[in-house]
Amino acid sequence: MVTTSFRLSGIQPVCRISTRGLTRRAPGLRARVPLALIPALLVAACSSAATTRTATTGAANFPAAASPQLSREAPRPDPRIGLSPGLLDAGEAIWNMRRLSSTPPASNFVGSTNSDLAFLGNYAIQGNYNGYMIWDISTPVSPSLVSAYLCPASQSDVSVYGNLLFVSGEGLSARLDCGTQGVNGSVSGERLRGVRIFDISDIRNPRNVGNVQTCRGSHTHSVLVPPGDPENIYLYISGSSGVRPEEELQGCSALSPSLDPNSALFRIEVIQVPLSNPGAARIVSSPRIFDNLAAPPQHGLTPVEREQLNMALAAGAFVGEFQGQIVQFTDQYVKVAIDSVVAARGGRGAPLAQDSAAFRNSIPAFLAAQTALLNAEGPQAGPSQCHDITLYPEIGMAGGACAGYGMLLDIRDPINPRRLTEVADSNFSYWHSATFSNDGRKVLFTDEWGGGGAPKCRETDPREWGGNAIFTINNNQLEFQSYYKLPAPQTEAENCVAHNGSLIPIPGRDVMVQAWYQGGISIFEWTDPKNPVEIAYHDRGPVDAAGRRMGGPWSVYWYNGLIVSSEIARGLDIFELTPSGWLSRNEIDAAKSVHWDYLNPQGQSMFVFPPTFALSRAYVDQLERSGSLSASRIASVRQELANAESASGSTRSSLLTRLAGQVDGEAGSSGDATKVHTLAASIRDLAAVR
Repeated sequence: MVTTSFRLSGIQPVCRISTRGLTRRAPGLRARVPLALIPALLVAACSSAATTRTATTGAANFPAAASPQLSREAPRPDPRIGLSPGLLDAGEAIWNMRRLSSTPPASNFVGSTNSDLAFLGNYAIQGNYNGYMIWDISTPVSPSLVSAYLCPASQSDVSVYGNLLFVSGEGLSARLDCGTQGVNGSVSGERLRGVRIFDISDIRNPRNVGNVQTCRGSHTHSVLVPPGDPENIYLYISGSSGVRPEEELQGCSALSPSLDPNSALFRIEVIQVPLSNPGAARIVSSPRIFDNLAAPPQHGLTPVEREQLNMALAAGAFVGEFQGQIVQFTDQYVKVAIDSVVAARGGRGAPLAQDSAAFRNSIPAFLAAQTALLNAEGPQAGPSQCHDITLYPEIGMAGGACAGYGMLLDIRDPINPRRLTEVADSNFSYWHSATFSNDGRKVLFTDEWGGGGAPKCRETDPREWGGNAIFTINNNQLEFQSYYKLPAPQTEAENCVAHNGSLIPIPGRDVMVQAWYQGGISIFEWTDPKNPVEIAYHDRGPVDAAGRRMGGPWSVYWYNGLIVSSEIARGLDIFELTPSGWLSRNEIDAAKSVHWDYLNPQGQSMFVFPPTFALSRAYVDQLERSGSLSASRIASVRQELANAESASGSTRSSLLTRLAGQVDGEAGSSGDATKVHTLAASIRDLAAVR
């Protein structure tokens, strides 16, 4: 999500980006195009992540969620449609999961955007545009606030490692001293744009032990714990804002790399953090992973957006279409342009209606000329930054979601990551984040079409836009398989688009929980990459049906048996899975056996399942669900597992060893030999447990 502000045109919100103070160029435009000619563009990265103000404080009065339906068939009609609005009393719909608690933010954080989550031990650390909150979630039905650290920054995305906490800052108002008064002036030595480093050895009293300033700030960051380097960890920094003046931070240049090889554009930053002295963290490389990329293909306006544009024009708005987006000229620019029309006809005094009409009628030709100018200058450059980089050290790869491209990166050399391949898609507007399958053979990219601040899950919005794209990875190349988008239409009042989530460790399956802002939470399976399917969900009605206000889950992750969500306007939600036709109790129990000491949003670790009877039974359940073994054999395997579990010592080991051999021998005649061998291996592992 990118911070900006919205203005209602009376028809739909449009993003207004002032050119005042910009000296070089807008992202995505070649340096030779005068910036003054493109004054106010609604770009795909824009969103309303600015704070959502409410007057509500104190305890939340959430309605009781409906009992989940233990069924393979989703409820019809979809109960997510038509939910009643409200901040703390909105209607809810839930299926195949249970809400355990909903906790409002600390008092200093009410009304400010809750952002991403990180986890350490029994703690959930929740970013917020006013700082961060640390929650003890060891009692998930009643989380307790451990620390509320007031330190404003946008977005305050958080990550942890050991006793260190890292917090991103990108906006212009964040201060090095964590003050709330903001920063005055375009150049200031008090401004923080980069990463804050906290020592959280005393979890109740974090200490700021260092800051690393970067030229474009830190929109997000990723923590890499490299194999073979126990003394350091590395942060991959994605900064997506404008380049700060060199007078504020030496070495910052906004020129294109062709004019300045040290340009802060078209690169990421790699920060080395010495674990023995985190205050000495520093930038050690600035890899140019975007070299030689052309501008990606773009989709145009939807039919509804086209109609809205025409209505805006008929209503007298100063709007147009530029590169597939609705643009609105700033009031300042309109005034200057109309004054120029008056001067051109030799007029004096206040503009006439004909002057306004003349400028308005010239907009389509003007924007068409700008498009022609860009095309005449040759191929445009591709993206100059990533949004998220998901690191998966066990496979030596990262997934870069980089505005107009999805990338695979080789991260085996942590200081010098290199691009392996990339893919663009005209159906994708803003590549936002990536999630690998556990085996690393697939990757899912999200599209934050509309930037997170707009309603992009309406009935009229294309199913291919604003969701996920699933790819297989073959010889370091990406091969498209399918799209997945939240299947329940949302209202005009609900910002909704694909956002942050994570895999759930269901053995042998790819199941993901994902946040969709005010679209709620969707849990879906993509084991078959061509046929993803939703298997559980939770949703609330709009924060405010009378006007568009930010809300909904920013992120949601599985952590040690819980599903934890950062709700932008409402606080912290905790859920658990319930058995259904899609997930058995054994599969859920096997997932709960996977334990992490910590979890970061842009980091993946390979699931390691300890030998348990739940794991073996989970594979039996899957073989039954797929019909790969006969009903009689399924029943007998379950009975033999029960007999072994009730035994002990050498008797248990002997029973399990014999059963594993029998199951292995039946693989060839089954409907899924691989899964049968996996079941046998899990039983054999159980036999080895002493």
